[in-house]
Amino acid sequence: MELYYSFSALIVLASIFAYINYRFLKLPSTIGIMVIAITVSTFLVLFGESVLPKTFVRLNHLMDSIDFTEVLMGAMLNFLLFAGGIHININDLKEQFRPVFIFSTIGVVISTFVVGFGVYYLFPLIGIQIPLLYCLVFGALISPTDPVAVLSILKQAKVSKSLETKVAGESLFNDGMAVVVFTVILQLAVGKEVDLGVENIAMLLLHEAGGGLLLGVLLGWITSRLMREVDDYIISVLVTLSVVMGGYLIARQLHISGPLTMVAAGLFMGNFNVNFKMKSVTQDYLVKFWELIDEILNAVLFLFIGFELLMIKDLQNFIIPGIVAIVVVLLARFISIWGPTQFMSFRSRFTPQTVKVLVWGGIRGGVSIALAMSVPKNEYSTAILSITYFVVVFSITVQGLTIGKVANPKKIANEEQQQENLEEAH
Repeated sequence: MELYYSFSALIVLASIFAYINYRFLKLPSTIGIMVIAITVSTFLVLFGESVLPKTFVRLNHLMDSIDFTEVLMGAMLNFLLFAGGIHININDLKEQFRPVFIFSTIGVVISTFVVGFGVYYLFPLIGIQIPLLYCLVFGALISPTDPVAVLSILKQAKVSKSLETKVAGESLFNDGMAVVVFTVILQLAVGKEVDLGVENIAMLLLHEAGGGLLLGVLLGWITSRLMREVDDYIISVLVTLSVVMGGYLIARQLHISGPLTMVAAGLFMGNFNVNFKMKSVTQDYLVKFWELIDEILNAVLFLFIGFELLMIKDLQNFIIPGIVAIVVVLLARFISIWGPTQFMSFRSRFTPQTVKVLVWGGIRGGVSIALAMSVPKNEYSTAILSITYFVVVFSITVQGLTIGKVANPKKIANEEQQQENLEEAH
């Protein structure tokens, strides 16, 4: 019953903040909700105990009663990734497969080490001492772009379909690699023995990521066949819900990637109507249902992120390290995007403007905070969580609000045309 009360309170607050944003701030919905939540949190932290003591205590109790890592990674993320996968066109993804694969694997590893070594050498200059392994833990948890934040914000930015597919596809698939890298480095940091052999790491990645993708495709194929036999929108909605909720339980039992299972299942089911036709009314209800789920959970998630400010003690002590980390993370993002494009055969597809959008569109969100909160409590965990929070808030607000201006469609089209002309001339 406690969980019901907590979720009810979050829904009420999310709806109030969404209304205020729509009427007055007019920011993208998720960003507006988070900004209002941060503003309320800041006011309560500064004046809550003296001005609104009851409200301050109740909100603190509400946030204390919810395990953010478990709620996001074990529940909300599955629905959001499935909803995101449903709306991705598989043919567009096929065309961008190589860059999506490279950025979501090699790119994550490059970013992890650039961030880790960057903060390890820079933090001592500002009086923060964090061991190298914990710096690499931070690098691993902050390197994957957040699919929820990216997909939500890309809806507002008018970018080309190919560019949108690159950014969205990378964010949907990089969780598998990120979780493996994060898990291995965290185990090393807490003193557990880990076999760092190439074969062991490859098998871990194959089991985690490959198993998740295989299970997702299998679930998608089975449920698609079932939905072909019963063309009814109510049953179709129930079947897709069972895929998300039951699929996660299966993935958890098999110790494989739940997020990748949901992405694969969503992609398969979102594109299955090429072979399995359904009535337009059924398809319409199904699409609208998952759009509604997506919007509601996005609102709650970004409200969560805003109110996490209440849970981080002495956040003001990490402002400067947070700013340093923001710069390092952006630099690492640039290196992890620009570097691979210089050596791959798809180099000609990446103009300077495209690289700029890919770098600035690498938005971090709730996944990074959830991973940071899963770091065992010790003398470094508060610093890691606080710095992660600064990076995430900057990423969502500054990058999220300006990606539309950075993504200049005309400039990208002109650069791509010039590139084609140069290739033809040679």
